[in-house]
Amino acid sequence: MLKNYLKMAYRNLMRHKLFSLINILGLALGMTCSILILLWVQDELSYDRFHENIDELHIVYRTEIYPGADNLTIAAQTGPLASALEEQLPEVEQAVRVSFTEEELFSYGDKSIKVTGQYVDPEFFKVFTFPLAYGDAAQVLQNPKSIVISDSIALKIFGATDVLGKVIKLNNSESYKVTGIMQKVPKNSSLQFDFVMPFERYELKNQWLKNWGSNGILTFVQAKAGADVNALNGKIKHFLYKQSESTDELFLHAYSNQRLYSDFRKGKTESGLIIYVRLFSVVAVFILLIACINFMNLATARSVKRAKEVGVRKVIGADKSMLVGQFMLESVLIALLALFVAMNLTGLLLPAFNNLTEKAVQFDLSDPTLVVMLLGVALFTGIVSGSYPAFFLSSFDPAVVLKGAVKLNYKAAYLRKGLVVFQFILSGLLIVSTLAVYLQLHYLRNKDIGLQREQVVYVPIEGALAERYETVKQELSSMPGIASVSAANQSPLRIGNNTSDVNWDGKEPGEEVSIDVMNVEFGLLQTLGIKIKEGRDFSRSFATDTAHYLVNEEAVRVMQLQESIGAWIEMWGSRGNIVGVVKDFQSRNMCGGIRPLIIRLDPENVNRLFVKTEQGKTKEALASMEAVLQKHNPAFPFDYHFLDDDFEQMYKSEAVIAELTNYFAGIAIFISCLGLFGLALFTAEQRKKEIGIRKVLGASVAGIVVMLSKDFLKLVLLANVIALPLGWYLMNRWLDDYAYRTELSWWIFALALAATIIISIITLSFHAIKTAVSNPVTSLRTE
Repeated sequence: MLKNYLKMAYRNLMRHKLFSLINILGLALGMTCSILILLWVQDELSYDRFHENIDELHIVYRTEIYPGADNLTIAAQTGPLASALEEQLPEVEQAVRVSFTEEELFSYGDKSIKVTGQYVDPEFFKVFTFPLAYGDAAQVLQNPKSIVISDSIALKIFGATDVLGKVIKLNNSESYKVTGIMQKVPKNSSLQFDFVMPFERYELKNQWLKNWGSNGILTFVQAKAGADVNALNGKIKHFLYKQSESTDELFLHAYSNQRLYSDFRKGKTESGLIIYVRLFSVVAVFILLIACINFMNLATARSVKRAKEVGVRKVIGADKSMLVGQFMLESVLIALLALFVAMNLTGLLLPAFNNLTEKAVQFDLSDPTLVVMLLGVALFTGIVSGSYPAFFLSSFDPAVVLKGAVKLNYKAAYLRKGLVVFQFILSGLLIVSTLAVYLQLHYLRNKDIGLQREQVVYVPIEGALAERYETVKQELSSMPGIASVSAANQSPLRIGNNTSDVNWDGKEPGEEVSIDVMNVEFGLLQTLGIKIKEGRDFSRSFATDTAHYLVNEEAVRVMQLQESIGAWIEMWGSRGNIVGVVKDFQSRNMCGGIRPLIIRLDPENVNRLFVKTEQGKTKEALASMEAVLQKHNPAFPFDYHFLDDDFEQMYKSEAVIAELTNYFAGIAIFISCLGLFGLALFTAEQRKKEIGIRKVLGASVAGIVVMLSKDFLKLVLLANVIALPLGWYLMNRWLDDYAYRTELSWWIFALALAATIIISIITLSFHAIKTAVSNPVTSLRTE
């Protein structure tokens, strides 16, 4: 029987090649998109899961309290916190400090390369599962002069990986012994680094780490097996108050959730990449459903062609279950053929997909999990798309269908129309989503952020540059293509240093507020285009400016200063006056609002040289910079960055999501139109004689085209009536995650409506015009 079913399915496919092609192509495209999305989702869900202690591993977050404003939750912690947690909380197995990413120059012989990595406590390799190719995980970081490097860096520097005991010179000054070689850090790790060094060195360079009021590192906690994390959170909530009377609240965030749930509102995880995982999972189902609806529509529309076949089979003894089995087998067979096409398309598109998403997703058919997933997609598609046609076809009465042509009842017609409407509702939602994501990204890229990010280049102040800074600055200022030069201790777009060790005129007793801190050199505001609202900038004309401060508007609001200029501030035990108030500028991702900021004049503690280039002379400015920097700092490579590139990197995930949404929306619309084309083709074929008679009676080509298209266009219009308000609601919910967001104007929805109508007209008109201009004699010849 199975052999007979397969034979019938094959014959049916070959007999109706065009409709079979439409079905297989639609399903294949839907499956391809779904497979790519599922691979992406699977990769996102796998982040950090390779750590052996992942169930006990947590990252410490702090919620900073702001009077009269939303609180802020960040991961930056104080230096003394880790050891205090270990000593005072028996539930804590290990607490490890990890610096934010640092870039250092490694040299060996005549080879020098820049490498990014992190400074960590000696227990790092006990807590995290980053396998070592060479070295003892328990001992590799015990010596302050030790270093662990990745196998790829070892190959670049030494030409081999077994290099334990070799000595690397750091920044052309200190020497460190290689005590461990790491295997390559997995792509699905939230921490990415090519070296780790003992935290002790980092602590010597940054004395503020000893202060309970200064935050600038990550702290990880491995809880003891079986420990009650909720109870532990209760203990550490007010832990800082016991140590330094800080009102900031601490909590543990499961490290397994760090990748997907890292956006906090009021101390709670409300969003993050999980939003996009859910969004694209829904998109995958949407696209697959659109493809399935195509199959269902064409199958039910063409059911009259198979009515006699059903009647004959029932007369010779086939019962309903046998017919359902046959038709379900046909749909599953088509789904499997579509899966074969989809697998080949996935293999072809995966390199471009990885390049776009900056991932290393693999389509490994030797992985049993992946094979089961693919078969699941095929079976789901075959069963969903074939279920209704199978039961519908098997329900025909043989006494009726064998008398002549069968007419479909109104229920089948309504279902078919409903499915078309549902298809275009999904397509309309995807179009609105695409436009909203694009407009939000455009808004973020073009919003005035309060400083000039274009034409600004920066380089690290390293090696001899720190000692020769004034000479270098003077020479650069006189070089062609350069407008101004200054320096700071961090990027103005990613200010990561903050402190709660601040007092000011009128501060309430016991009030604790965390405020961002930035060290600058003379002229930074001019170089970055940051505007002064009140008072003045730091100036060489005032010898005491190193004891005074600039603040932003948000700091004035938080401190509730009535007269800001001249008001005193005391930070880290040093009291000075506010000499100027700068206009607020965006120093973090725009998902959050403006943070209060204190700017200190501290030329001794800056590490980035900022250069503003003249309009249209960037290449000339870069050549000038390279000449001057190589002259004064020849041991270090000329390593420059554009501030604008940093800004783009902040919204890289939004840019990737926007591009993926464009592609998937386009494919969904194409699949919908493919189904619409098939239905229009079948309708024209069914009404061929009617059209011939109408032409003989004088109907125009335009009239026939309108007649064939209007019913479908009504369905598309109805779909938009439902999709556009729903799209407005969903996209507004998504935009609410941003402190700064675009507005969804009426023209977005008008454009989505026009796009679906125009695309539908183009799809329908092709065959409608072809049918309308055909010779009526051909269609009426058999009458």
